[in-house]
Amino acid sequence: MDKVNQTGMIHFHFRPFSKLPEVQTLIFVAFLIMYLFSISGNFSISLIIWLNRSLHTPMYFFLGNLAVLEICYSSTIAPLTLASVQSLERNFISLAGCGTQMFFFIFLGSADCILLAVMAYDRFVAICHPLHYGLMMNWRLCVQLSLGSLVLGFTLAMQLTVLIFQLPFCSSKEIAMFYCDVLPVMRMACADTRVHEATLFVVSVIVLTIPFLLIALSYIFIVAAILKIHSAEGRRKAFSTCTSHLTVVLLQYGCTSLIYLCPSSSYSPERGQVVSVVYTFITPVLNPLIYSMRNRELKDALKRAMLRLFLI
Repeated sequence: MDKVNQTGMIHFHFRPFSKLPEVQTLIFVAFLIMYLFSISGNFSISLIIWLNRSLHTPMYFFLGNLAVLEICYSSTIAPLTLASVQSLERNFISLAGCGTQMFFFIFLGSADCILLAVMAYDRFVAICHPLHYGLMMNWRLCVQLSLGSLVLGFTLAMQLTVLIFQLPFCSSKEIAMFYCDVLPVMRMACADTRVHEATLFVVSVIVLTIPFLLIALSYIFIVAAILKIHSAEGRRKAFSTCTSHLTVVLLQYGCTSLIYLCPSSSYSPERGQVVSVVYTFITPVLNPLIYSMRNRELKDALKRAMLRLFLI
C-alpha cells in the first residue's frame, strides 16, 4: 500500500485534453474567452433586467434568475479547469475539493433545468390564459417557484454527493474529465456502485425527464393557443417570446440527457468530455446571445444601456 493510502489522503487529477502543450494553450485561450463572454453576457442581462422597471415582469424575473445561475454554474467549473489546462504539471484536487465542486455542479445544474420548466409554465400562462396572467403569476408565486428550484436542486445535490463520497477510493487517480463529474468519479471507486448508479438515474429523471415532459406539455398547449390567434402579427409575437426559451431548452436538455439518461455501461469518457464542454462552456455563452437576439424588449433595453454608456 502506498503512502497515499496509509495517510488516508486521497487526491485526484484531471485528464488533460492533449499531451501537446501547444494544443493545451489553444484550449486554455478558447475556454478563457468563452468563460469571460459567459460571465459578461449573463451579468449584463441580469443587470439590465434589474435596472429597467419595464422589464420587472415574471418572464424577465425568471430570466434574470437564470442568468445569475449561469454565472455561478460557469464559475463552479471554469476557474479550476483553466488552472488545470494551463499547468504543464498535474494539478491535484483533494477528495473534499472534488466533492465540493461536484455538489455545486449538481446543485446549480439541477436548479437551472428546473427553472427552465418554470419558465415554460410562465409562457403557458401568458399565452393560454392572458386575462388571468397577472393573478396566476403573482410575485409571491414567482419567488416561491424560484426558491423551490433552488431547494430541490440543493436537496438532490446534497444527497447524491454524500452518497458518492461515502464510496472507498483506492488511491490518487486520474479523473477522465476536466472537472469532478459524477460518472467519472464513480468509476474510480473500489466498490460496487450499482446502487449509486441507480440513484443517479433517479435524480436524472427528476431533474431532466420530468421537467422536459412538463415543458413539452406546456408547448403543446402554447402552440395550440397560438394557432387560434387570427392576427399574423399576434402569432409572430407569441412565437418570438417562446423560441429563445425553446432553443435553450433543447441545448441544455439534449446535451445533459446524452450523459445522464444513457445506461452507465455505455458511458464513453471521450464522448462525455466533448458533450460536457458544450453544456459547461458553450451553452452558458449562447444563452445570453439567444435571449438578447430573439427578445425585442431585452434587445432594446441593451441598446439603450449601450447608448447611455457611450454618451457618458
